[in-house]
Amino acid sequence: MLFKDREEAGRRLSERLAPLRKENPVVFALPRGGVPVAYEVARALGAPMDVMVARKLGAPGRPEFGIGAIAPGGIRILNPEAIRMLHLSEPEIEAIIAQEERELERRLRRFRGGRFISEIEGRTVILVDDGLATGVTAQAAIRALRRAQPQRMIYAAPVCASETAQSLTSEADEVVCLEIPGYFGAVSLWYRNFDQTSDSEVIALLDRARREAAVRGAGRGIDPKGEARRVAIAIGPILLEGDLRIPAGAKGLILFAHGSGSSRFNPRNLQVADHLYRAGLATLLFDLLTAREEQLDQTTAALRFNIGLLSERLVGVTDWVSENEETRMLRVGYFGASTGAAAALISAARRPDRIGAIVSRGGRPDLAGPALAQVRAPTLLIVGEEDRLVIDLNRDALARLKVEKELRILPGVSPLFEEPGALEQVAQWAGRWFARHLSVTGKAQAA
Repeated sequence: MLFKDREEAGRRLSERLAPLRKENPVVFALPRGGVPVAYEVARALGAPMDVMVARKLGAPGRPEFGIGAIAPGGIRILNPEAIRMLHLSEPEIEAIIAQEERELERRLRRFRGGRFISEIEGRTVILVDDGLATGVTAQAAIRALRRAQPQRMIYAAPVCASETAQSLTSEADEVVCLEIPGYFGAVSLWYRNFDQTSDSEVIALLDRARREAAVRGAGRGIDPKGEARRVAIAIGPILLEGDLRIPAGAKGLILFAHGSGSSRFNPRNLQVADHLYRAGLATLLFDLLTAREEQLDQTTAALRFNIGLLSERLVGVTDWVSENEETRMLRVGYFGASTGAAAALISAARRPDRIGAIVSRGGRPDLAGPALAQVRAPTLLIVGEEDRLVIDLNRDALARLKVEKELRILPGVSPLFEEPGALEQVAQWAGRWFARHLSVTGKAQAA
């Protein structure tokens, strides 16, 4: 079967998937090429549509040759045989991963704009792409979606390589392919028109899908209040962008201070924030740097260790939520990662009556210096067992804190918390810590 284009392929695929309509599924697309296909599937099934961003890790000088893939939430899949064959060193692999993580964050920013993924726990999820070749990005995406605990996980594509489709059954509950040719070659061979899908086309289709879902009744069961709302936070002459998400009956508000060289679209923080939101906590993820500053920092790394600047920005955001009508009655907690943990501790020392609790993930609390002794908020430090230097730095900082405090070490976990279940454990610990200490409103506490 030769498909005219991705749209026709999506319509044909939706016919095969039609029995799933009664299960009230959620459709996810692998951007960019999977989005036009998934849009047709979602429209035919009357299902909400979202994207799951995953990135192939290409070999140096041969980007088409994959050595693995990454996905949000610290998902990392590596092909040991390919790595051995290419004689790649650990630093070379880490450089490739760092580059693709930046692109992952760019696409999250571009395609999601701060929205959180649809609520999929206990539901049928259909992950759609325009074709299945090596399957490594599909594998990473499925693992990322699995963390949200769907009831069923289905992968669907118009055309699939036979061996890959068979191997993917170990990841998905079901693999649906319209065509499994004896000779696969490449995905493009099975389309008359296989023009590259642009970012703008992806965004337009996602917007159209959201509008259509709203007409059908807010996505049939997806709470529209779960969407993050974009906010602009004025701090002196600058504006910081943030994404605010407030559940009904919020028990507190968690401000996320991201780590060095990162942004509010950090996939690990997004995963933790989603867990906290579902636990009844409001979340605000924001950029500590302006777009221009972020661009400068990406090329020079001049600002990521400027703890004074980062803490000044966090204090400004704290003051902003203290005056904002929606958030001023919520007690505030800080969740800091890397250098963001130091900024959180310094800011908490400067706003002691406003901050009710602090959680640090893989942080550098030692960089808070003398402010450690002035912190009044109960503080939980979480470090991976394999991050030995940072464990020592956290122990030193713990000794200097004069409040309720705890250091928890996750066994077998590396600095990026990429191991299966690591971020889930961090999110659970953080949720319990915040629930325990954010029991009163900020205004009442200050009084």
